[in-house]
Amino acid sequence: MKTTFLKKALGVFNRSVKVRFKGIRKYNGNAGQILKQCVDSCWNGNYFQASAGHFSCFYIRDFGISVQALLNLGYRDRVIKTLNFVLDVYSRNNKITTTIYNDSVVDFPYYTPESAAYLLHSIRLADAKELLLKHKFFLENEIKKAFFESFDSDSGLIKKNAYFSSMKDNSLRKSSLYNNVMLAMLSNDIDYFKLYNPFKGYDFKKTIKDNFWNGSYFLDDLSGLDYVAGDANVFPYWTGLFDSKKMIRLSLDAIQKEGLDKPFPLKYTKEKVGKYLLLHSILVPNYEGNAIWTNLGQCFIDVVKKIDKEKAEEYIGQYIKNVEKYKNYLEVFNPDGTPYKTPVYYADEAMLWSSNLLDSMKNRI
Repeated sequence: MKTTFLKKALGVFNRSVKVRFKGIRKYNGNAGQILKQCVDSCWNGNYFQASAGHFSCFYIRDFGISVQALLNLGYRDRVIKTLNFVLDVYSRNNKITTTIYNDSVVDFPYYTPESAAYLLHSIRLADAKELLLKHKFFLENEIKKAFFESFDSDSGLIKKNAYFSSMKDNSLRKSSLYNNVMLAMLSNDIDYFKLYNPFKGYDFKKTIKDNFWNGSYFLDDLSGLDYVAGDANVFPYWTGLFDSKKMIRLSLDAIQKEGLDKPFPLKYTKEKVGKYLLLHSILVPNYEGNAIWTNLGQCFIDVVKKIDKEKAEEYIGQYIKNVEKYKNYLEVFNPDGTPYKTPVYYADEAMLWSSNLLDSMKNRI
């Protein structure tokens, strides 16, 4: 595992040096054509990579966020091939992890139940029941693992005394709202497939609302800190766990008042909040602070569409301009809207989640 991390870290650094001298790859055409090339460049013949840049590996979160768009865009065959490949690798290694490098499975930086949640949800969206049946025993064991390793059966929430990877991998959060929503999604999909559900009897929607909703927005975690966090006010709605338009409006208002959607969506927080892994803070400061994340931005736009289509179109327009400016789809930006970079890192390119923007643009193309 350490060797794998070292190789990938070196690859990230080497690319950052290359980009400084040669720049990022420039795709030809308009935004739609550029995005199509980005998505296609993520396909390596076996599975969809997270990017065509330095994250040239499989990330279940990136795939899970993108899978509906990929299906809408006509990539079902490749989605099924991806699921078939990763399920074989996971089952062969007897665990579901955040990441697959070739045939090696790795959790970065920690185990997280969201991996099982996104995998099962992707199978559901792709209607890949044959793969579910093939790996049913393995998947049920991983569901049990999620229950025993991450869930506090007394509180009905993610354990507070342990760290789990999440949307902000390097942030040390206590029972993040995001991961609690992931468990709720997992439980719903377990029931959909009629698998053994150790979470049965727990009312995630009520427990999450009771513990995280303050009347105006969702709290980020159970640390006791009170601030507006982008991911905490996107994923309860993006997953469909909450569908109240009043709540969506309140969360959107909170996000906009904090300026998390400026100059384009979406920042995690207005300022860097909380504790982070030490190396992360030294090598890539603010990478998960108030930088602008384009995967979160696409999920945010999907939520805004539910209550304000005109505003969603405005956000889509901002992204289109960005794509045409850089002739690519970049991973992360500084708070001022310039590409994120440090002496050892440069924002990745041609991200798989560009498929979400391409899907949103279908009526424009």
